Parts: sequence; C-alpha cells; structure tokens
Amino acid sequence: MAAVREIYAFLDKIAPFDTQEDFDNAGFLVGRKDREVKKVLVALDITGEVAEEAVRLGAELIVAHHPVIFNPVKSVTDESLVGQVLLKLTENKIAAICAHTNLDAAHGGVNGCLARVLELSDIGQLCQAGVDEQGRPYGIGRTGTVHRPGLSVAEYAAFVKEKLGSACVRFADGGKPVQKVAVGGGACGSMVEDALTQGCDTFVTADLKYNQFLDARALGLNLLDAGHFPTENVVCAPLAARLAKALPDVEVLLSQVHTEVYKAV
Repeated sequence: MAAVREIYAFLDKIAPFDTQEDFDNAGFLVGRKDREVKKVLVALDITGEVAEEAVRLGAELIVAHHPVIFNPVKSVTDESLVGQVLLKLTENKIAAICAHTNLDAAHGGVNGCLARVLELSDIGQLCQAGVDEQGRPYGIGRTGTVHRPGLSVAEYAAFVKEKLGSACVRFADGGKPVQKVAVGGGACGSMVEDALTQGCDTFVTADLKYNQFLDARALGLNLLDAGHFPTENVVCAPLAARLAKALPDVEVLLSQVHTEVYKAV
C-alpha cells in the first residue's frame, strides 16, 4: 500500500505541479492525504461513470488528467454534475489527483506520448516554457519527422485516425507534403504560429475553429483536428504503467468505461 501523499509526490516528481499554467487547477483535489491506497484507477476525466467504476473496483484513488474541480465551486450538491461526482467520491472515500497542464508539458507526458504514438522521430519541443527544479525543460507540444515523409495531408489524416482511434479527423490542406509535424494534445489551436516558427508543415491538435482552418490553409500549414479525447488519452496507459512500476504494492487499473464521448458518420 501507499498513502495518497506518496502517490502525489511521485506524480509531482515526473510532472511537477508548479509547472502548470496559471489558469489551471491541477493537484490533489479531493480526499485525505494520509488515506492508504491499495487500488488506483487512471482515467482522462473523472466523470460520473468513472466515479462509479472506482466504487465498483474498490479503488481508493483516481488519478486523472482533467481536473475534477476546474471552475470555482460554490456548493457541493446533487443539483449539479460536478456536485454529483464530488459527492460520489467523498461518500465513498475516494481521493482524486489531477495532473493537467503540468502533464501536458512534462517529458514523457501527454505530448511526448502523442508524438510516439504517431511514430514521429527526432522529437523536439514545440514551445519551451521553462526548466523545472530538476533542470528538465518543459513546455506544451512536440515536433518530429513523420514516419513516411511525402504523404499527402489526406493520407496522413487517415494514418492519424487509425493510430489514435479517432471518430474522425478534420483537416485543412496547406498544399504541402507531410514532412515535419507538430503535435499538441487537446486544444492547442493557438499554437499555429509556433508550429510555423519551428518549420513544421503539419500540425495535429484538437478543438479547432473554422477560422483556424482558414488561416492555416492561407499560411501553407496542414492542420488536423483529431479530437480532444484521442490526442490526450494516449497518456493514460503509459502513466498507469509508470505508477505500477513505482508502486509495486498498489494495483493500478486503467478505466474501461471512459471512451470518446461522440461518434461520427
């Protein structure tokens, strides 16, 4: 077994919480720090279904990417969705630790996992935000060389869809073959200029708006929207494996109920 505080300390070591963005609310968000943990459930989000899954499995802790409390909460009742989830956790003595933008930026975090799943080589940082206390550079996004240079953007979109299991991949053709790719797990549409500055011809991210596709095409950048869940869920299995290796006396489970929220035709 391990206490919640020990698991928090491990997560803080691999993805320091003080590197999170100013708007974020990553950290130890629910529970008691000295609670002993026999089972940990790892998921991208702490939804009502994931909370129920934790209860069913007997997990004392959920480690998630997206914060279960993001905006200020003025009440915790069953009259709101977040209140229902928080009640489910607290009534069943389940703690929650959420590693969000700190895990996006960390070495081996969301973006590193995304780059590896997409088989990029010569991986570098898209944007360096700083250096952590251990001297490691951190920042959102990664760049790399495509697995088979010269693909059309349509061919590459099909590859991305298959590798990530995306419901669909929306793309704008910037008129260039795919050679150097930037990736930004989740909503990183604001980093188009960073991708261009790094000499990338293609950018894979999520949650893009109409005007961002228009601008990318005009700028000669292939822009792909592969979905928020698929571009970030890539971190969950590797994170669970790292937790299992670091905590041999704790059973680490990967959520089986949390999947893409929408389908496409």
